[in-house]
Amino acid sequence: MLKFYFNGAPNPNKVALFLEESGLPYELVPVDTRTGDQFKPEFLKVNPNGKVPAIDDDGVFVFDSNAILLYLAEKTGKFLPAATPKNRAELLSWLMFIATGLGPYSGQAVHFKHFAPRDLGKALEYPHNRYQFEAHRHYKILDDHLANSRYMVGDTYTIVDMAFWGWARLGPFVLGDDVFTKYSNVKRLVDEVSARPAAPRAIALKDKFVFKAEMDDEARAIMFRHLKTKAA
Repeated sequence: MLKFYFNGAPNPNKVALFLEESGLPYELVPVDTRTGDQFKPEFLKVNPNGKVPAIDDDGVFVFDSNAILLYLAEKTGKFLPAATPKNRAELLSWLMFIATGLGPYSGQAVHFKHFAPRDLGKALEYPHNRYQFEAHRHYKILDDHLANSRYMVGDTYTIVDMAFWGWARLGPFVLGDDVFTKYSNVKRLVDEVSARPAAPRAIALKDKFVFKAEMDDEARAIMFRHLKTKAA
């Protein structure tokens, strides 16, 4: 049976949504990144990058949320657009846009907005402004695209919408409470995907386990190891 290494973060939620939508049988394997589970040898065997999510599909290891979505979609034949060169090009282009743009810039925007050391003072302004700007830029591109398209790839609900939903549903945490007022087309698609029965099931998977909630000094040392390296 497929093993799904996960926690409640945005990237694992993309894969959780696919699994819940598709009905594929799977086994949950929790990875608590605030206690260091991601550095255990048994997990690094599946994902040498030490990040969630990852899957073990009967000995076939796949990591990176977007790679997993594409792998599972192609394996099952589900949540892909009609097989035309145009659709394939759009699917790959928007999936990579999310993989290399929306996700990373949102993640860095969250870090500098919520978790970077406050004692940096004015030195924090530049990276904070940089990543807020880039996250907004990506949201604007998505919003403009969705003004003329029901889903990310035409009129078909696909893995690209799942990848989009993983981060975009957390827009207020990334960019502030007014984000969905600014980007109403993004909100429309977030709301539609969130209303699908599989979405709340995907989000609730984390509640089956106890993950560390506190971002204390121990968790910071584990998750932001560059701080420890700098101090040494």
